[in-house]
Amino acid sequence: MPEGLVNRPLTIDRQRECAGTVPVDLANIRRPTHGRSFDELETGRIFAHPRGYTVSAGRMMTFARTFMQANPLYLNVEYARAQGHPDLPASPQMVFNIVLSLGVQNDSEKAIANLGYYDVAFLAPVYPDETLMSATRVADSQDRGPDKPGIVTLETVGWKQDGTPVVQYRRKIMVAHAPPGTGPGRPDDSRSGFFPWSDAPVANIPLVGRPVSAPAVHHATTDPTAVEDFSVGEIIVHGNGRSITDEHVALTYSIGNSHPLHFDRTFSTALTGKMSGEPIVYGGLAFAWLEGLASRDVSENAIWELGFTEGYHTQPVVSGDTVAAVSRVLAIDTAPAPFDEVAGIVTFQLIGVKGVSAAEAVETHGQELFVKENDKRGLGLKKIGAKIFEIERRLLIKKRAMID
Repeated sequence: MPEGLVNRPLTIDRQRECAGTVPVDLANIRRPTHGRSFDELETGRIFAHPRGYTVSAGRMMTFARTFMQANPLYLNVEYARAQGHPDLPASPQMVFNIVLSLGVQNDSEKAIANLGYYDVAFLAPVYPDETLMSATRVADSQDRGPDKPGIVTLETVGWKQDGTPVVQYRRKIMVAHAPPGTGPGRPDDSRSGFFPWSDAPVANIPLVGRPVSAPAVHHATTDPTAVEDFSVGEIIVHGNGRSITDEHVALTYSIGNSHPLHFDRTFSTALTGKMSGEPIVYGGLAFAWLEGLASRDVSENAIWELGFTEGYHTQPVVSGDTVAAVSRVLAIDTAPAPFDEVAGIVTFQLIGVKGVSAAEAVETHGQELFVKENDKRGLGLKKIGAKIFEIERRLLIKKRAMID
């Protein structure tokens, strides 16, 4: 108990039954709503997200295992310590999912679709028993008329209990206007306080300038995933797929996402269009599984996930779908000092598909698999129905001399 706080006795009287003595008043009904319509997402508004999320070691390990992470940095505490961390860090994908989910209740719970992720930067590790908080600013709001949903660009920052920023990103959502006569919607809880966004983000991570040899570290990585093992233009077909079950419903709420489209069958089946039907797998989970499927082949020796951009969920995923992943090497760059001595930066295009293996997707669609789905109309190309996701990601990866 914190110093100075003292428990006080509270007498609890016997509870009496009241329901039969209070008249039912059907004129006195309140229907709370969450999320915001387009009209409530005005440029410049800042929303402080409620609750926060304390990250436990068990939850971190469960996330890494569930989403098939192969980087021992998120699985092996002795390996993490050998890399300069005081404890096991949470995988950046977990941090991203939590921070995004914290904001759903008051920025996107009424969104029709998440249109993309942009300029994601991971700024500091998160360790067991640290607490994440976040806030969102409306960066842009495009009104396309009263009969069309608007397009809103959000900027979100997540930070730890001491105020250290851990992730920031932009995303676009499609959200409808409020129905006529529905009133002002949610009260204005805009905040003008803490919002540590940076236009020139800097990551603060450990640096170990020598290969570490210890029993728990030796041979902790196996596949050829040093920075020198990649070449620009190389296509990496990841062998395994992952069949998704109704597990995704519980996983959605385990990271705090409150959008009913992902866990409320009554809500999802009442929708119209391609979103109608079974609850849709929350996109952050689909992304996490695709990243995990790729991890043995591209990120086992990653020191840090720098971030990702221009990411889209091009088709929904539901329980029963099997997803698979393909990576393409887009660039290999020198890391900034002092990391240039121990690592390089590799940029990958990560592609997700469903209903086919990764190998079948490459063989069937060839070059078109790697063309952005949003660009295809202008190029006279048809969208690929089996393609569910695409994004560009940058990893700080060890040089071969640094691998024990």
